[in-house]
Amino acid sequence: MAEHRSMQRAALLDAARSLLSEGGTEALTFPALAERTGLARSSVYEYFRSRACVVEELCAVDFPVWAAEVEAAMAAAEGPEDKVEAYVRQQLALVGDRRHRAVVAISASELDAGARERIRAAHGALVAMVVEALRDIGHEQPRMAAMLLQGIVDAAVRRIEFGMTEDPAVITDAAVAMALRGVRG
Repeated sequence: MAEHRSMQRAALLDAARSLLSEGGTEALTFPALAERTGLARSSVYEYFRSRACVVEELCAVDFPVWAAEVEAAMAAAEGPEDKVEAYVRQQLALVGDRRHRAVVAISASELDAGARERIRAAHGALVAMVVEALRDIGHEQPRMAAMLLQGIVDAAVRRIEFGMTEDPAVITDAAVAMALRGVRG
């Protein structure tokens, strides 16, 4: 029974990821979740009390996976500049991934304070990964630089997400150049 429940919960989360990546948070409704999973709407409420609960669980499940991939890419890089580049490139490489798109949709949406706080904490952990590399490069304010660097990544994510005319590889290279060399390119 417990295994069946955990499979249904996983199916609901997977359906939620699809709905979020296809249509943003507006698309994430209990009727849509019920339809995608073949469960009765009342059954969806047995697993999650609200949309915010679905979103919070997705964050708890998906953010660590995403962060671990970024961390692994940074660990494989040699020097601090290579680590910064890996930080940018790996996040942008994940844009096509449904988990990433779901997290982006969640991050952009109006959520209750608890869900927003969890997202902020997860983003904070991501940004914290690059602080040391920025310190090693010689940044006088590595924490602030890390936040600004994440701003570059977030802007590039949005540009790729919204299907701008440039190839995602071009956007990624531009984001890396901005991260490493600023406006001088």
